[in-house]
Amino acid sequence: MTITQLYYVLAVAENQNFTKAAAKCFVTQPTLSMQIQKLEDQLDVQIFDRSKKPIELTEVGKKIVTQARNIVNESYRIQDIVDQQKGFIGGEFKLGIIPTVMPTLLPMFLKSFIKKHPKVKLKIEELTTDEIIARIKDGHLDAAIAATPLEDETIKERVLYFEPFVSYIPKGHRLHSNKKIDVSDLDISDMLLLEDGHCFRDGVINLCKVFKDHSDDQFQLESGSIETLIKLSNEGLGMTLLPYLHTLDINEKEKANLHFFNEPSPAREVSIIYHKSELKMQIVEALQDVISGIIRGAIAFQNVKIVSPLPNK
Repeated sequence: MTITQLYYVLAVAENQNFTKAAAKCFVTQPTLSMQIQKLEDQLDVQIFDRSKKPIELTEVGKKIVTQARNIVNESYRIQDIVDQQKGFIGGEFKLGIIPTVMPTLLPMFLKSFIKKHPKVKLKIEELTTDEIIARIKDGHLDAAIAATPLEDETIKERVLYFEPFVSYIPKGHRLHSNKKIDVSDLDISDMLLLEDGHCFRDGVINLCKVFKDHSDDQFQLESGSIETLIKLSNEGLGMTLLPYLHTLDINEKEKANLHFFNEPSPAREVSIIYHKSELKMQIVEALQDVISGIIRGAIAFQNVKIVSPLPNK
């Protein structure tokens, strides 16, 4: 049994196709198939049910894949040990970022990180929290930046910063004349929300602590982007809540619609998260160092109350 064979098994399990798996592993399909067949012969079990289209794991195959993922991940740790001993910070690093953090945080730190660590090849994807957790567990992401706490025992979290919620209240709204607002002032019935699947949406709902049935409403507005929520609010269709960093880029006219909360300000906790196996920690720490240094000058709020990003918390 070899690590290469286990790596091939993981590739087939992921792609459910021998040809696609071979392409991903940069080998010919006959080579990959032969190595997997040799492993099955050695173990005297069938890992894949080849009669199914797409190919499926057998019951024992599912257990083998779980263990194979652990073994392959641990094999990567040897290179990590060598890299850390040499003080080397480089190589490919796959980073996921949630949509409500990506457009504000990434431009703030990316150039500085690349300049400081030119040997790191960052591969960045915008993903929802659920997608991020699944990919970290499957080994398809090295780390991610997301709202926490996630309460997942397989995921470790390092807090980067606390980002307050800010109300965006257009003229004509019942709360527009308030200089500051309380959480108790919020009403989910006139709140514009992000679409389901965004953890910031779940944070807003948790903050309001109201789960109203919208079925009798005249309309229900949800959007996939914060920029659209602002435009809808400007049309008088309701108020919305924004992460603080998003408020830094809006125009002066729109800034007149921003209303901060009385302290302690509701806020989300934003962290860099990674698998408990702690692979490539030298790059995780380098990211944390650069981001924390930059964000320190952008967010000066101290008295905050963290709102959970998890549904119904």
